[in-house]
Amino acid sequence: MALPTTDTVAVSAQLACLFEVSAEKPGNVTPTRSFEDMYYEDFLRSAVAIGPEMARAAERGVGETILASVVATRRWTKTNTNLGIVLLFAPLARAALQADGKLRSALKKVLRGLTLADAEAAYAAIRLAEPGGFDESVEHDIRHQPTVTLREAMATAIHRDNVAAEYLSDYAITFERGLPSLERSMERGAPLSQAVVQTYLELLAAVPDTLIGRKHGQKVAQAVSEDAAQVLSLGGTFSQRGCRAVAEFDERLRKERGGLNPGTTADLVATTLFVALLKGILK
Repeated sequence: MALPTTDTVAVSAQLACLFEVSAEKPGNVTPTRSFEDMYYEDFLRSAVAIGPEMARAAERGVGETILASVVATRRWTKTNTNLGIVLLFAPLARAALQADGKLRSALKKVLRGLTLADAEAAYAAIRLAEPGGFDESVEHDIRHQPTVTLREAMATAIHRDNVAAEYLSDYAITFERGLPSLERSMERGAPLSQAVVQTYLELLAAVPDTLIGRKHGQKVAQAVSEDAAQVLSLGGTFSQRGCRAVAEFDERLRKERGGLNPGTTADLVATTLFVALLKGILK
């Protein structure tokens, strides 16, 4: 992989976010579906806002890029549209800009080089974004100053947050599940929007969504994954029965328990798209 330019990283980050939110993914904000306090346009604003900050990822620590991206987002929208995405994109952007060669190898070095200062800035970003599902008091709580590096802090959260788990596994979900799924759909001739929904369903079926888990419990998250697997068994986005099942799944997610949003899965899909763009798989 050739060393990307800062412009490439910025545009790739923006496009990844735009492609992700523009696909009609069950249970998420999409061009045709909104939440009570969150709209499609909020995600468009956020996508554009973080591009310049990701372009500067080689100039500063990962934590600083995370914080700058959240600050930039807050200038244009007052809701938390992209914290998970920013947490996942920042190490990738730095890796892409710092070294020639394989992106994942460079990412491993970035993740192992994370510092206490990165944790301090990332904690500040999380507090500013005000994400849901973090009310429980836990070790290395974001409401307190960190005493360990960002990667060490993430290690204590892997059981309740797939974003944190990616920091410890060198983005195993993204590289070993998300990217192959996206490539399979593209090889079958699916347009990008369809491939994004199919990738989303495959990730959700394989990995229970931790945003749902934190808000509604692990049993509910597991049941949602089983529903996604059932949709895939009917063909997913590649059959008429599967497409009907996708629509029915979407309605169930929006109606049950006041709304079940697989938001972490959406973040992982955006990260998969970012990697695909950085690697030149999507052009």
